[in-house]
Amino acid sequence: VMERKTHAKINRKEVILAKLRKSCSCTPQKLKNFLMDFFPVLRWLPKYRCKEYIWGDVMSGLVIGIILVPQAIAYSLLAGLKPIYSLYTSFFANIIYFLMGTSRHVSVGIFSLISLMVGQVVDRELLLAGFDLNDDAPPASGDGSLQNDNLSNTTAFNLTIVGINAECGKECYAIGIATALTFMAGVYQVLMGIFRLGFVSMYLSESVLDGFATGASLTILTAQVKYLIGIKIPRSQGHGMLVITWINIFRNISQANLCDVITSAICIVVLVTAKELGDRYKHKLKFPLPTELVVIVVATLVSHYGKLNEVYASSVSGAIPTGFIPPKVPEFNLMLRVALDALPLAIVSFVFTVSLSEMFAKKYAYTIRANQEMFAVGFCNIIPSFFHSFATSAALAKTLVKTSTGCQTQISGVISAMVVLLVLLFLAPLFYSLQKCVLACIIIVSLRGALRKFQDVPARYQVNKVDTLVWVVTMSASALVSTEIGLLVGIVFSMLCIIVRTQRPRTALLGQIQDTSFYEDDLEYENLSTVPKVKIFRFEAPLYYANRNYFLKSLYRLTNLDPNLEAARRKKYEKKEKQHLKKGNHRTANGLGIGETTLQLVPKQIDFQTLVVDCSSISFLDTTGVNTLKEILKDYKNLNISVLLACCNPSVIDSLKRGGYFGKDFGCMQEMLFYSIHNAVLFAKDQK
Repeated sequence: VMERKTHAKINRKEVILAKLRKSCSCTPQKLKNFLMDFFPVLRWLPKYRCKEYIWGDVMSGLVIGIILVPQAIAYSLLAGLKPIYSLYTSFFANIIYFLMGTSRHVSVGIFSLISLMVGQVVDRELLLAGFDLNDDAPPASGDGSLQNDNLSNTTAFNLTIVGINAECGKECYAIGIATALTFMAGVYQVLMGIFRLGFVSMYLSESVLDGFATGASLTILTAQVKYLIGIKIPRSQGHGMLVITWINIFRNISQANLCDVITSAICIVVLVTAKELGDRYKHKLKFPLPTELVVIVVATLVSHYGKLNEVYASSVSGAIPTGFIPPKVPEFNLMLRVALDALPLAIVSFVFTVSLSEMFAKKYAYTIRANQEMFAVGFCNIIPSFFHSFATSAALAKTLVKTSTGCQTQISGVISAMVVLLVLLFLAPLFYSLQKCVLACIIIVSLRGALRKFQDVPARYQVNKVDTLVWVVTMSASALVSTEIGLLVGIVFSMLCIIVRTQRPRTALLGQIQDTSFYEDDLEYENLSTVPKVKIFRFEAPLYYANRNYFLKSLYRLTNLDPNLEAARRKKYEKKEKQHLKKGNHRTANGLGIGETTLQLVPKQIDFQTLVVDCSSISFLDTTGVNTLKEILKDYKNLNISVLLACCNPSVIDSLKRGGYFGKDFGCMQEMLFYSIHNAVLFAKDQK
C-alpha cells in the first residue's frame, strides 16, 4: 500500500506579501542587479575576450552590414515607405539589441514578413486618407536634402499637431502611420514583458508559423511581380489581395516594360545561381558571397550610364537623402487608429525573435531570458519609432549568415550598424538610379527558403497529417485572405485540432502479454491473451465534459454491453414474468420455464464480471468526468459487474476523492483503486 505524503498548506496571502515586500524594496545591490538584467551588455562586455572573439565579430558584422544595405532598400517596397526609413530601422535596431538582447547570435533588424504587415496597414490608412496608392510616378530629381519631399502625389492631409494645423503629404503621412504602429507594437511587447505574458508564444506551433510564413511569402511575391515586369497597377488592399493583384497583372500584362523584364530575368538568374553555388560550396567558403551588393552596384551603374529611366521609362528608386531627420514623437491620434493592427505585429515579431534566440542558444550551449527578449524587441520598436523607423524582428537568413561567418557576440551587430551608418551619411544618394525591379528580384530570391516549404508537404504529411492540415489552412488563409486573419485562423484551427483530438481519442481493450504482467492493445499486437471474466479498457485522453459521451459510447461498444439497456431489458422480463405468475401460468412470456427464465435474464453476451479502466492516459478529470466514472460504477454494479481503476495519477485520485467516488470515509478505496493493471487483474481473479 502506497501512502500519500502530507503537504504543508501554503498561505498564499503571506507568499504574495513576501514577494511584494521583496520586489518593492530598494538596495544598492538590487539596483545594480536590475541594471545588469535590463542591460545584459553590462554583464558580458567586461568579460569580452578580445583576441578570441574580435576577428569573428568584425567579419560577421561587415558581411551582415553589406547584406543589410540592399535588403533594407528592397524591403522598403514591402513597407510602402522610402528606402531611407528602412536604413534608419536597420541602424537603430542593431544598436538597441546590442544593449538589451540576451542572444549572442541573432540578427535583429528589418524582416520581410514584418515589413509586409507594416505595409498593409500603411496602404490601408493612405487609401482611407484619400491618397493614391500608385507609387510608380517618376521620381523627383531633388538635391538629396532632407527637406525635399516628393510631391508627385498632390493630395494633402491635414494633421493637427499640438493644436497646429500642418499640411502633410503622402510620404509624411505614410511614415507617421508606420511609426505610430511601431510604437504601439513596442508598447504591447513591453507590457507583455512586465506581466510575463511570454507564454502566448506557445500557442503558435511550428506548423502555424511555417504556414503563416509561406502564405505571407506568396503575398510578398505577388506584390513584387508588378515591379518585375514594369507595369503600373494600383496596390490592392483588403481581403483577397493576392487574387485581385494577379487579375490586375494579367489584365495589364501587355503594358510590360521590356527593359524591366530583361533586367529582372538577368538579376534572378545571377542571384539564384550564386545562392545555389553558395549553398553547395558553403563548407569551402569562409564567408558568403555578397551577391546582392554586387548586383545592386552593377545594376545601378548600368541604369545610370544607360539612362534606363529616361530612355525606357524604367522605374527607379529616386533620391535617398543623407543624414538623420530630427526625431519626432509618433502621433497619438494615429496610434488609436492602428492599435488593433499593432497586436498581431507585436506577437509575430516577438515569437520569431524568441524562437530564433532559443534555437541558437541551444545550438551553442548558452541560455537566453525570454522575458528580457520581450523587453529588447519592445524597445527596438519604441525608441526607433521616434526616429522615423518601423517595426523590426530577428531574421533567420541573416542569423544563419552571422553564425557561419564566425559571430561570437552582439559586437557584430554594432559593426553592421556602422556599415549602415556609412551608407546613411555618405553613400545613400548613389542609389538614385537603382531600378525597382532589381530590388524586387532581391526580395523574391530571399523568399526561397519559405517557398521551399511546399516541397516538404509530402514528408510532413507522412509524419503528422493533422499538422499538415494546420499548415495548409494557415498558409491558405494568410495568402488568400490576409496575413493577420491567416495568423488568427491558424491559431484557432490548431486549437480546434487539439480539442477534437481529446474529444475523439484512441480507445482500446487490452490483452495480457504472455508470461508477463504487462497489457497492451489487442488490435495492435498479436499473441496477446485475454483475461477470463475481465475486460480492460483504456481511454487515451483527459476525461472531461466534451468527451464524456464518446467515453461511454466507446466503452459500451468495445465491451459489447450497454448496462442501461441491459438493465431496462431485465426489468421488462421481470415485469412480464410477474404478470404471468399472477395468472397462475408457470411458463414465462417467452415460452420458457421458470428455471429457464433465470438463464434468460443473464444474457450470454455478458462474458465478464470485472471491468478494469486503465487511467494511465487520463491526465485530469473535471466534475463531469468524475460523475461519469461514478455513473458507470453504479450502472455496472446493478449487473453484478465490479469496476476497478488502475494507474491513476495523484491529481486524478484527488479529483475522485473530492467527488465522492470512494465514499465518504474512503473505506473501499483499496478495493477500487490499484497502482497497476496487473494488480487489479489479480484482485479480480481472487474475488471470483
